[in-house]
Amino acid sequence: MTEHYLGVIGIAEALGVSRHAVHKWRSRYPSDSTHPFPEPDVDIDGAPGWRPPRLDEIMQWREGLPGRGAGGGRPSASRQEYLREAAARDFTRDEALRALDALTEEFPEMTEPEICAWLVDHWRS
Repeated sequence: MTEHYLGVIGIAEALGVSRHAVHKWRSRYPSDSTHPFPEPDVDIDGAPGWRPPRLDEIMQWREGLPGRGAGGGRPSASRQEYLREAAARDFTRDEALRALDALTEEFPEMTEPEICAWLVDHWRS
């Protein structure tokens, strides 16, 4: 009998994020971090797989990400600077945050502070 697993794409679709976001989470939150991404149940030629019942565990892990939930804590200095620059260019806070989220998913190799700094530098030059 064939066993079925969720790959990165399956997890991304279930959570409503891009596959890049799942790859980013795995690289930013390795097993030795304070909030490690759940380890896969199987690895086939470098492709990770999780048993479908573990999707709940992954969803709970995501809810525990720093900054998630009501309030989310104080924004980082780079985010604050980005939001000031975005407001100076007539972005609403929601528009600026949606743009930042989209760029963070599109460029998983960059951290949010790096993206914020790049945007601020780009706008100022």
